[in-house]
Amino acid sequence: MTVRIENLVTSGTFSLDGGTWDVDNNVWIVGNDEECVIIDSPHDASAILNQVGGRKVKAILLTHAHNDHIGAAREVADAVGAPIYLNPEDLVLWEQVYPDTGPDQELHDGDVFEVAGATLKAIHTPGHSPGSTCFRLESEGTVFTGDTLFNGGPGATGRSYSDYPTILTSIRERLLTLPGDTVVRTGHGDNTTIAAEQETLAKVAL
Repeated sequence: MTVRIENLVTSGTFSLDGGTWDVDNNVWIVGNDEECVIIDSPHDASAILNQVGGRKVKAILLTHAHNDHIGAAREVADAVGAPIYLNPEDLVLWEQVYPDTGPDQELHDGDVFEVAGATLKAIHTPGHSPGSTCFRLESEGTVFTGDTLFNGGPGATGRSYSDYPTILTSIRERLLTLPGDTVVRTGHGDNTTIAAEQETLAKVAL
């Protein structure tokens, strides 16, 4: 059975630096009828668990540790018995949500995850946060970019632990080098393609 990509949208809030905003987040589930991985676990554990159903969850992969991407991660992990993977450079953000417990496994550039006969490869793309990580599913011509690259350009860098020149470098060197027809599946909002964002980024000053 071939791998498939499922999208679930959950709603809640993002809080950092003393502010709180209403947000809708994309949850991505990659797998088949027997097993899957979950990319990000925001807001609503019950909705995520309902989408997973009775499948074996091999891993919960976090693109970064802002609260709107990890708020349900521990509850989901405990329910399905799956390890949470996070780049350790984002621990400073993780600890704002989970001060008494860490993620289960460190996530590093180049790590690979096998699911449903396909391979997800981690791409470290700092800028939106120090540990921001994208996941390329080459067999399906797609990349999951979290809040690093959106339909319309780079993710936000106006909060603590973010850096605009760094995110531009990550996008140019790690993402825009992918094939132009690669589908970009984001942490919020609609999909785009690498080619479309190459045009967008061409208008952004270095």
